[in-house]
Amino acid sequence: MELVNISIPAANQFASHYLQQTKPVVDFFHYNLMNPTLYKDRLNDLSKREFKREELADCIKMYMEPFANSPQIQESLRKLKHPQSSVVIGGQQAGVLTGPLYTIHKIISTIKLSKEQEEELGSPVVPVFWIAGEDHDFAEVNHVYAETDRKFKKISMPFALDEKMMISDVPVEQEDMKKWIKKVFQTFGETSFTKEMVSFLNECIERSISMVDFFSHIVAKLFHSYGLLMIDSAYPGLRKLELPFNSMLIKDFEEITSSVLSQQVKVGEAGFPKTLDIGRNAVNLFYYEDKERVLLEYDAETKRFIGKNGSISFTKEELLQKIEEKPERISNNVVTRPIMQELLFPTMAFIAGPGEIAYWAELKKAFEQMDMKMPPIVPRLNITLLDRAVESEIEDLKMDASKVLRSGTNEEKKAYWNGVKDHRMEELLSETESWLSKQYEMLEKRADQIDPVLKALTDKNLAFHLSQVEFLKRKTTMTIQQKHDVLLEKYDRIERALRPMNSPQERIWNAFYFFNKYGFTLMDQLMELPFEFDGTHKLIKL
Repeated sequence: MELVNISIPAANQFASHYLQQTKPVVDFFHYNLMNPTLYKDRLNDLSKREFKREELADCIKMYMEPFANSPQIQESLRKLKHPQSSVVIGGQQAGVLTGPLYTIHKIISTIKLSKEQEEELGSPVVPVFWIAGEDHDFAEVNHVYAETDRKFKKISMPFALDEKMMISDVPVEQEDMKKWIKKVFQTFGETSFTKEMVSFLNECIERSISMVDFFSHIVAKLFHSYGLLMIDSAYPGLRKLELPFNSMLIKDFEEITSSVLSQQVKVGEAGFPKTLDIGRNAVNLFYYEDKERVLLEYDAETKRFIGKNGSISFTKEELLQKIEEKPERISNNVVTRPIMQELLFPTMAFIAGPGEIAYWAELKKAFEQMDMKMPPIVPRLNITLLDRAVESEIEDLKMDASKVLRSGTNEEKKAYWNGVKDHRMEELLSETESWLSKQYEMLEKRADQIDPVLKALTDKNLAFHLSQVEFLKRKTTMTIQQKHDVLLEKYDRIERALRPMNSPQERIWNAFYFFNKYGFTLMDQLMELPFEFDGTHKLIKL
């Protein structure tokens, strides 16, 4: 296994500026990543605040007991209780089979940075993964993509949800899930590891009540020996710890919303579009009842907190009383989730994807309103896995892997096709189309003089002949493509591997495709690599 660092532009303009820490983007954050004393400064800032480390560690321990209880996890829990401890935290929705590869990359980033900074600072730094189980967008997490018949196919789980149910409450339908797993691995293809993978996943299914349970069992298997701590944002024990903070967010919602809107103006003036869609009446919290998650807004006329669908309505006192009785009724949205993480955890750094970096920029004033600084926002490692067979094909075609990562293979494939297609045949077919059109133009004029009905018949006759020429064009192209299929398919296969659906590999491929080929030891091999948080893309030759 070999790690190659490649310079590739970030997924969006804002993230590109952030990677370079250039103005004005750098001014939207509290910490500059280029500062050599960044993490010492952050540790000093954290030392001035109080955190309920003991209670937090006990809560995480209770959550993780069904999933993993390794010596390394016990050590992380012990470290978290240390009065000078900090955490590196990242989060993601609970995608089925862990979702796209970038979820795994985010966890790797979290573990690597925590270890690096613990050694650098001589202070306990713990990796934490925040599972966004309170999210309710089931369609975003209920599928994987797999390659079949030279195309990518979305394979969705065999059931749908009508309600706005939190993913933490979505049940695992065991028999249906096992059939779905079998279908997914049939598309991956049988290998010497397939039986082990399917057996492991079936066992996870049998031990899971919810989709978040299923996700947590898998992540625990992959990372328990690295001391990774996990917590579901919808876990009732965590909600109890959040209660005083959620009460504070309810009381201060107007100031928080106003701060975000004000910061969005600054970001907009710098030439960047806003990423958070909130209005002036936003409360930035969801109310959860009868397994439906309803976004709250404030009605200034009635002075009541209402649901967008009009089904709920509370005074501030009623809402505070409701969550006092059942803290799990309130959950955060994209604005208040980062604030809640910062209130709960002594966060040394937050691991973010490109889209997350953009929306954190709009939260600076909201954090200041809460008398806090945003943690250093560290871009997650961007990783592409290069299979040996695909690497060999890239070499055969004398292509550059870094160029494929940036723009795919279309340019090279087009150049090859232009070299093998029959240009003279194309010319003859185009000349035939032109000749037919000119001849029929004269026929149409003559036919129209005889009878308009005859002209219509002439038009129809021309369309038929042109369609036959078009058919011959397609058949010619198809015949030549079939003759050169071996090489043309190489270009496509390389693109499907590294730039599938014109997207980065990490946004389409699922980790279990690679585990099915290489086994779970692949994870340990990846963790041994000397990753650096230098903004470069990590190409890993397997």
